[in-house]
Amino acid sequence: MSRVFTRRSTMGLLASTAAVAACEPSRFIAYDGPAVTRIEVQKSARQMHMLHHSTVLESYEIALGFAPDGHKTTRGDGRTPEGRYIVDRRNPNSEFYLSIGISYPNAEDVAQARARGVSPGDDIFIHGTPNPWRNRGDWTAGCIAVSNREMRHIYAAVRDGTVIDIHA
Repeated sequence: MSRVFTRRSTMGLLASTAAVAACEPSRFIAYDGPAVTRIEVQKSARQMHMLHHSTVLESYEIALGFAPDGHKTTRGDGRTPEGRYIVDRRNPNSEFYLSIGISYPNAEDVAQARARGVSPGDDIFIHGTPNPWRNRGDWTAGCIAVSNREMRHIYAAVRDGTVIDIHA
């Protein structure tokens, strides 16, 4: 009797899981708009803009590192970098939904950290969130976070090699 109950429970759980998965939107969408030629981040305003040359295509509210004031200089400082970088990689299996990598640290960042005998840190991304309610306030380790819905759009629209300017 308990084997039948276990099989039925397992079958019910599998059916419920499949039904929920079918309702969840795909993480991967198509983008057919103008090319995103640059991303601009205004840390103080908590805003990120995707641009086609000088035309703003989309704007997003963002969360930053847990100590966002100033330029990132050291691993673990909680700051989001400032300066010009490029999108240099993507992670479809991110623990933060989807993510696109930022080329921090650049040669100057590495040299400054090396001169102080510290690590500049790495793995700075624009990413979604593991928890839909987590995107309130600054909470990342130095990354730029948006909602998962917004991250689907950003992931589809932004190509590797896109310039990202991050301003205080």
